[in-house]
Amino acid sequence: MTVNPFYATLPLLLSISLLAGCDESSVAREQVKPRPVKTVTATAEPEKIGSLPGIVQARVEADMAFRTLGRIIARRVEVGDLVSKGEVVAEIDPLSLQLAVRSAEADLRDAQAQLDNAAVTERRKRALANTNAASVADYDLAEQQFKSAEANVARTTASLAKAREQLGYSELRAEFDGVVTATSAETGQTVAAGQTVLRLARPDLRDVVIDVPEALLSSGKVADEFRVSLQLDARQETSGKVREIAPQAEPSTRTYRVKLAIDQAPEVFRLGAVVTVNAMAKAAKGSIRLPISAISDKDGADHVWVVDGSTGTVKSTPVELEPPKADASFVRVLSGLREGDEIVVAGVNELVDGQKVKREQEPRS
Repeated sequence: MTVNPFYATLPLLLSISLLAGCDESSVAREQVKPRPVKTVTATAEPEKIGSLPGIVQARVEADMAFRTLGRIIARRVEVGDLVSKGEVVAEIDPLSLQLAVRSAEADLRDAQAQLDNAAVTERRKRALANTNAASVADYDLAEQQFKSAEANVARTTASLAKAREQLGYSELRAEFDGVVTATSAETGQTVAAGQTVLRLARPDLRDVVIDVPEALLSSGKVADEFRVSLQLDARQETSGKVREIAPQAEPSTRTYRVKLAIDQAPEVFRLGAVVTVNAMAKAAKGSIRLPISAISDKDGADHVWVVDGSTGTVKSTPVELEPPKADASFVRVLSGLREGDEIVVAGVNELVDGQKVKREQEPRS
């Protein structure tokens, strides 16, 4: 009896179909199984500016100089001396200026004598002209000479006032109450007009000057509060506010000069003291920091995977990032996320939209 080949192979085909069905069910089970990932919750973190060194400087500081050429015969102050407004701090030889005053006084006396003589002549010529004993032309000439003498007296009077004022320039007086911070000329030295002799500063108005890197200045603004302490004694602290931020960076260091007002600081914060600025500003609201591993590239744009807490699925969300440094492990998100969003930080390359995930919270650093 001959067996039909179809019936002979039927058991084999049934076995293969059963095995294929098992494989398909196994694959289906694998596809619906949630993918394990690590996540973090997006939170706005304060932007910290680390300890920055600074120096206490006077807010008002002036270079004192004579207003005329001369040889210094006395400098009455040294560095660190306290002076009062109007106090004489240095002198130049006044001899040439005194002679100029005497010359101006002599010129004025001569001009006054000429005026007196011209006044007498003018009165006499006027009387003669009224009686027709002198011509009108003679009277006009006498009147003109009198007016010229008056103008000459006015000119010499002004010259005398100028000479006396310049004599006062032989004394260099303090413009305000302050402390001498530097000297640039010595007794016996001849100085030109405007050449610095000493530097005077107001100790009651003080600033802390710091140089802030460009990357740390983004959130700083005028009137921000700060805390500053002495480097030699960290227990000595004071507070104040940002008074001035340089509009442009230093070309060589690419840092911005920031001045912090400490008008109410204790006396231990002397001019020239080295201090440490421990904090300067808070981060802007919504500034979120994520690990670099959370960022994926999609069509040339930055995206992150946001987990839907109700369904356990993920969704690709575009974000705007602050340009990270070359060796940075974290990046700051400028827009695209909200506080409380759960973000996938590990396993982002194998995800698709709508995929279920098994979450494990990554501890924040």
